[in-house]
Amino acid sequence: MPIPAFNAQGDLPIGVHPANLEEVIKRFGVEDSQRINVAKRLECIYRFAVATGHLARFIVFGSFVTDKPAPNDVDIFMVMDDDFTVDSLTDEQAVLFDHTSADSHFGASVFWIRRLATLGGEQTMIEYWKTKRGGGERGIMELVEKRHDHQR
Repeated sequence: MPIPAFNAQGDLPIGVHPANLEEVIKRFGVEDSQRINVAKRLECIYRFAVATGHLARFIVFGSFVTDKPAPNDVDIFMVMDDDFTVDSLTDEQAVLFDHTSADSHFGASVFWIRRLATLGGEQTMIEYWKTKRGGGERGIMELVEKRHDHQR
């Protein structure tokens, strides 16, 4: 199933939409230099997160996955395995797991949590990121290694 079309408000339909990195970049990381640059940041962040060996879920939300012409950054929420520790990372990888440092280094707003800390359950925590700042909900993307049409 392809990534769905935007609704009248320029958002994805409400839900968590799975896609692999290539699909997300092909859909949201083209058309102008700003989107291309933000997509490169997303790719770098995703590769760093996967390289930890502890990434459980990777969510992309915010203006990058809307029809906004030139999003300033990419917003990411990661769920990490329970045995994940920042202490075991290289300095460059560790930057990703400090919100302020990730913002200045990667140009991304990065949030993360360990699986056991997901209040209300992992899926409830993921669903939280569908909420817009001003209220209401929109669709978000979940990066998956390989997507099959029967998923979600």
